[in-house]
Amino acid sequence: MSLTLTNVEESRRGDMALCDERVSWTWTDIDPILNRAANAMSATVDEKRRAAIFSPNCAEAVIAYVAGMEGAVSTVPVSYHLTAGELAYILRDSKASVLFVGPKTLEAGLAAAQEVGIPTVIGWRCPPTEGVIDWEAWLAAASDAEPPADVRPLPHLHYTSGTTGKPKATETPPQYFPRVDSVKQLAETLLPRRTPSPGIVVGPLYHTGPLGMARNLFAGQALIVTEHFDPEQVLAKIDQHKVAGSVMVPTHFQRMLALPEEVRKKYDVSSMQRLAHTGAACPHYVKQAMIDWFGPVLVEAYGGTEAGSTTFITSPEWLVRPGSVGKAMPPFETVIIGDDGQPVGPNQEGQVYFRDTSGRGIIYEGDPEKTAAAHIEPGVFTLGEVGYVDEEGYLFITDRVSDMIVSGGVNIYPAEAEHVLIRHPGVADVAVLGAPNADMGEEVKALVIPADPANPPSTEALNAFCREHLAGFKCPRSYDFVDDIGRTVMGKVNKKALRARYWPSDRTIGG
Repeated sequence: MSLTLTNVEESRRGDMALCDERVSWTWTDIDPILNRAANAMSATVDEKRRAAIFSPNCAEAVIAYVAGMEGAVSTVPVSYHLTAGELAYILRDSKASVLFVGPKTLEAGLAAAQEVGIPTVIGWRCPPTEGVIDWEAWLAAASDAEPPADVRPLPHLHYTSGTTGKPKATETPPQYFPRVDSVKQLAETLLPRRTPSPGIVVGPLYHTGPLGMARNLFAGQALIVTEHFDPEQVLAKIDQHKVAGSVMVPTHFQRMLALPEEVRKKYDVSSMQRLAHTGAACPHYVKQAMIDWFGPVLVEAYGGTEAGSTTFITSPEWLVRPGSVGKAMPPFETVIIGDDGQPVGPNQEGQVYFRDTSGRGIIYEGDPEKTAAAHIEPGVFTLGEVGYVDEEGYLFITDRVSDMIVSGGVNIYPAEAEHVLIRHPGVADVAVLGAPNADMGEEVKALVIPADPANPPSTEALNAFCREHLAGFKCPRSYDFVDDIGRTVMGKVNKKALRARYWPSDRTIGG
């Protein structure tokens, strides 16, 4: 019996445990599959014990993540939108020895693996391909005996971009992936933390929120996995499976709310007990509408990949303090630092810092300079935003210090697109920033100074050039040709001033 099954009450073991659009397994069905996957993964990785997962959402991806937990392998979630070159950088930097791919990522994954020299590529539902091991055959060759329970579990290794444009590695923080001595202890620790069951995964598993739901399978939470977000289909699945929990971003809310009222009323959502949202600011009217529809079951977590959730707020709290992202969660304390570098009092705006009372702070693997730059003292770090706390300690975010764009809950760093576009022969200079988008919150916009103002490159040509080198979501959705981007003699660009052309002066992150 797998450790996952030990977290499932005997009366539930005939119930659905994991399903997607193609397959559905009960807890009893999935038990030997998890054992085989954990044993196979443990035997396949090298001494670095890293395996990268490069695939759209599917049941097999969830099994791979849980197998990594049970098999003491550090899995590396990789956005399936990345190009072969972007993937190769992550594979090389993470020192992964195994790569998992699906049919839609097979070509780019195999190219990246060959470039880096990854010895093992495993594909689920892929056509027979030289150099790729079939997932089913890989599982069948492994033992279904219970994996060792006394090995030390290894946290996921995430990649988060920086202002330099190069992704930086950071391990899942301890609050999400407890640092314990054995897989057995991990199973015991996660059990009381699991969220209401069943849950539905609607966001990509390479993001920390949806990936947390995969960890909940290890704790005995049943999961329905969707490959892509379709608002009506998600409502239908909530109704069909009596879904009790999920993690979404505000864009998901907006797309569900955009459905005609008669469509929304077709589906019963009263089973939902905990609907968490994160990843981007939620406009006030959107959150209010969701609470009116689903009830006071929304909870909001604010934080980052490298820190985990730093603050948390429930629906009843938010209704009293609309716009707040909540109070600090242990082990964090909120600290607001003014322009003079000193802490400020309630309702005074400044840069938002968090004191990690465990002393850890945030860590970027292999980048001590970036790690140090995020801290003002050991254990006291910033995620690069501006805000204030009220008299009761509730945090309100009002702006961002960094240039990061948050589009549909996805973090996008302008430097990556800038580094590509400046290489186009028709571009003399370029600045990339976030501009308003009613659906996604923000969109990527490029301000381009053409090399020949009388004959600027077409936006189609710039977009095609950008997409040759970057994943599509990182490329600008719109281009403006300008005479000047305000670059100083020191090479700096005031992005805040540029953004002011597109955003209303009273814009706040909270909507």
